[in-house]
Amino acid sequence: VQLQASGGGLVQVGESLRLSCAASGRTVSTVSNNGMGWFRQAPGKEREFVAGISWNGGITSYSNSVKGRFTISRDRAKNTIYLQMNSLKPDDTAVYYCAVARSAVPSSANNSYRSWGQGTQVTVSS
Repeated sequence: VQLQASGGGLVQVGESLRLSCAASGRTVSTVSNNGMGWFRQAPGKEREFVAGISWNGGITSYSNSVKGRFTISRDRAKNTIYLQMNSLKPDDTAVYYCAVARSAVPSSANNSYRSWGQGTQVTVSS
């Protein structure tokens, strides 16, 4: 399966962005039964979990740093997940990656994900 993340850009503090991640490929049908997640990696830092969502959207989880500001959602029919990011801060600046979980529920662990997208840059300027 291939994952294409999009929607990143340069914004000011307090503004919003909506990221999308579309799955495609020969094995895309397997994605609808798996959890998916968003991670991010800032320069000089390790990749960190941001948000995850279960196969049917019924379970979501967030890192403490984005809880209350970011919302993850998915459209199973389109094999796409989204990350609505509000009240952006300079600390949110990073490359954002989407990934397909190995199970039906989301996890915050990197090794719980089996497929990764190429990333989209989000820069928040003060």
